[in-house]
Amino acid sequence: MASITIRNLDDNIKAKLRIQAAQHGLSMEQEAREILRTSLDKPANSEGTFLQRIRARFAGYDLDELQIPPREPMRDPPDFSNHLKD
Repeated sequence: MASITIRNLDDNIKAKLRIQAAQHGLSMEQEAREILRTSLDKPANSEGTFLQRIRARFAGYDLDELQIPPREPMRDPPDFSNHLKD
């Protein structure tokens, strides 16, 4: 078995880990192992590719009926000539 040391762990994160470990009846070390194990055992891209997730998010919308506002003429760029110092 390998071991790791986690440096510069935020005090707030450590406190949350301590509380969560106590709620589960585990040591902080065992709780951290469980968090890592469950997080890393998930299959990669279980929700599909980025494109598939975007398509799924907008699947219920009828984009053909989307009202697109008319384009307006471009604004003139701001004039900073009076703010320049000689």
